[in-house]
Amino acid sequence: MDTQDSRPRTQDGSLTYAQAGVNAQKEEEALAGFLGWVNKTLEFRKDIGRSHLDIGFFATVVEISKGMGLALTADGVGTKLLVAQMVGKYDTVGIDCVAMNVNDLICVGAEPICMLNYLAIEEPRADMLEQIGKGLYEGARQANVSIPGGETAQLREMVKGIRPGLGFDLAGMGLGLVPLDKVNVGQHIEHGDVLLGLASSGIHSNGLTLARQLFFDALGWKPDRQVEEFGRTIGEELLEPTRIYVRPILEMLGRLHVSGLANMTGGGLLNLRRFKAAVGFQIEEPPAPPPIFRLIQEQGSIEEAEMRTTFNMGIGFCVILPEKEVEPALQICRQHGIKAWRIGRATTDPERKILLPNGLTLPASP
Repeated sequence: MDTQDSRPRTQDGSLTYAQAGVNAQKEEEALAGFLGWVNKTLEFRKDIGRSHLDIGFFATVVEISKGMGLALTADGVGTKLLVAQMVGKYDTVGIDCVAMNVNDLICVGAEPICMLNYLAIEEPRADMLEQIGKGLYEGARQANVSIPGGETAQLREMVKGIRPGLGFDLAGMGLGLVPLDKVNVGQHIEHGDVLLGLASSGIHSNGLTLARQLFFDALGWKPDRQVEEFGRTIGEELLEPTRIYVRPILEMLGRLHVSGLANMTGGGLLNLRRFKAAVGFQIEEPPAPPPIFRLIQEQGSIEEAEMRTTFNMGIGFCVILPEKEVEPALQICRQHGIKAWRIGRATTDPERKILLPNGLTLPASP
């Protein structure tokens, strides 16, 4: 088997997400003009429909009646869909689509109520579409939301798959409700608040561009390659659907004082900087990463900072709360069958640094 990597690496031989084709800094710079125009639209509504939050949190909230907000988010599954095409298995990516939206909605304290889906296809294939629908159903069941509508578009000239006719893109828009006085964007996080990490189900739906190019391009693996550490194929491991955290988090919000909530999506631990309070975090005891992340890091010679800012590393969601609320929160996680750990504490820090136990400091800016 030829394991020579044809993609560029850093001077020390390590792979990076940017080299795999996802450059977050370049994206931020490119979006400046786009967002400049989008932000101007916030002036169009001064009453019902006015924005309650600035752009940049996990979800936005608009006022729909006196004291009530409608939380909104939009997200897709990304290049995990290419793995589904490689494996020929489409019944889990719908779960990912639901998860990527509802897990963001709960970050602002909202209860997800429904979502819409957008499915762009190269050509209509009944078996594939039924499997995608099955996944959307299962995700909606787990999140307790309905899918009252959506859109399917045939875009043969625009959407291409890895094999003729299999191309598709799947995205969604989530909607939730939250009283305006209950909107939670981490504005009340205090120095010393405890950081809880809730276990992910695996790679979720971020970092797949780097993972795919490592396993399938650089190493030349086939998606049906059995991997002893997983007890299944690499394709099946990468397709493990994103965990949905709606039920335990809503229970915490109803019973406990929760200071902040963060979905560990693209950017990994850097998502802990998306709070209104000027805080950083001292990561004290992160759990050992699951085998998928150890394998990626070892095979790609990827630096620790790159791993921590690309993948969830076994922590799919974070909850910040006062010390007295920690044990009740852990009990809720246990009742819902989700492992959770105390992994650190909040620190007063205008630079919003993320400090790891090995002395590594994650960048204070994207």
